Amino acid sequence: MCRSIKTLRAPYAEQVTETDIRAAALQYVRKISGFRQPAAHNTEAFDRAVDAVEAATAELLDGITVRGAR
Repeated sequence: MCRSIKTLRAPYAEQVTETDIRAAALQYVRKISGFRQPAAHNTEAFDRAVDAVEAATAELLDGITVRGAR
């Protein structure tokens, strides 16, 4: 889908920051919506979507257990 979104879980990423998660969420919403920068009347919905994807991503990464990882 979006090749430039990098994998954010171990062992592919040693350290993941909030900035990494936010950037991935923003890129995902841009891809899905088709907007790099939404029009003023769509900004609120766009920003809410980025926030929701960011929260879901953080929750997912916090809950994942990778077998064999330290």
